Amino acid sequence: MSETGTESRPLARQLPDPKTASNVRYNPSLEELRELAADDETTTEFDSPSYVSEYRSRSSDRTKNAKDSEFDARDRDLVDTALELAGNRELVCVDRLMGRHADATYCCRLFVPVDYARIALAWANLFEPTDGREPDLVTVQLPDYDETAIRVLPEEGVTTVLGSDYTGEAKKSFLRLFMYQLKKQGGLGLHAGSKRVRVRNENDDLQTVGQVFMGLSATGKSTLTSHGCWLEDDEDAAMLQDDVCGLLPDGSVPGSEGEGLYIKTIGLDEDEQPELYEAATDDSAILENVAVDDDGTVHFDEDRYTANSRAIVQRDELESADEEIDLERIDQVFFITRNPLMPPVAKLNERQAAVAFMLGESIETSAGDPSRAGESIRVVGTNPFIIGPEGEEGNIFQDLIEALDVECYVINTGYLGEKSADIGVEESVTILTETARDTIEWRDDDQTGLTIPESVPGLDIADYYVPDHVEDYEAALAELRADRRDYLEQFDELREEIADAVY
Repeated sequence: MSETGTESRPLARQLPDPKTASNVRYNPSLEELRELAADDETTTEFDSPSYVSEYRSRSSDRTKNAKDSEFDARDRDLVDTALELAGNRELVCVDRLMGRHADATYCCRLFVPVDYARIALAWANLFEPTDGREPDLVTVQLPDYDETAIRVLPEEGVTTVLGSDYTGEAKKSFLRLFMYQLKKQGGLGLHAGSKRVRVRNENDDLQTVGQVFMGLSATGKSTLTSHGCWLEDDEDAAMLQDDVCGLLPDGSVPGSEGEGLYIKTIGLDEDEQPELYEAATDDSAILENVAVDDDGTVHFDEDRYTANSRAIVQRDELESADEEIDLERIDQVFFITRNPLMPPVAKLNERQAAVAFMLGESIETSAGDPSRAGESIRVVGTNPFIIGPEGEEGNIFQDLIEALDVECYVINTGYLGEKSADIGVEESVTILTETARDTIEWRDDDQTGLTIPESVPGLDIADYYVPDHVEDYEAALAELRADRRDYLEQFDELREEIADAVY
């Protein structure tokens, strides 16, 4: 039994023991991994390694988990094949710890062929070194298999990734099961960033606010989570997690990644995102599918290989990153959307918040489904990695935020109407900061049916009143609400009171 209290997995025992197997290089150093990947590297002008993969996004349409899909003989054969091949290949095996929370720490073991050591290098830079415990979760990734298939066995804690060399498959294979384990404890896994903000409120008292940001890739989640909010003196903002965390019944938010962040780099701007830019241009970064010339010149604004270009950056290189990754107490949740009919920010009651959770409205990006990039999409919990009934997650979310008295908001980081008013980083960060300070005056608006700001210090919020930017706003809103209701009807487990709270 591992130190996390989870029994060793029977399937995992079919894999080679990396400490004794002659075909496995166990826990090589980061320097050794980079040397093993040298043939694939283009060294950047910053002396960091850059790699180009064949697969440049997750293969979500070729992923199945055994809880939500009935595994047939073919699925079992794919898993068995991956385990069998792992016993006959020259492999790298890396163990890392995911999480630090007493109730949410798991030892993760990744097997990849030596020829794909770059995957192990990138992945190992995201998580902390193991303390020697036995693995709770195991992934075998064999990119050169002649079929692309990702198979997940949640109860066994095993994932097999065949035919994809995308680092994101390795990363999400563990984070997917991290979130599943938290749900089994009565909490939820969240595709979200977490942040601790210390600000002075309207009474000039210093207060600490725990914020969580839920959003799909490329909606601004990393930007808002890592932003320092231009705070000075005794006020400060600290990023705890960027991508995946959890919410436990006691209100704590356990983090998952203790060493690095896997950020999007397309259009990374030094002026708008100075911290992320500095981290991505440090020699400790690892670039993946970024436009890099043979002489090492980096072009973050060019989608030479994909718009889903990435960088693994170190938390130590981010001034706003805290030493801690766990949030002691959640106070506010922000649902990030880019729906042009949504105001820059609206305050939600508990049932509306559960609706926002279920809708997960945003714009598809190249990180999810490149073929649909730019289209309006909905993903429950803005989380493509849910295991189990999705409607059940909405019910759990409502129960948690009601019990914990959490404030919830929907925040639009895109534009209004037909792109008549952009909502930039400055506007969004101002809203977040003043929400933490509790200095925003709110009003119930009949036309939008939402609770929206009457005033926001430092922002002329009247310029962003949505009906002023949308032709025939009433008809557009009625159509949106009807579409939302139709969407929610597909979730049999979802409580009727949530479906009835569509805004």
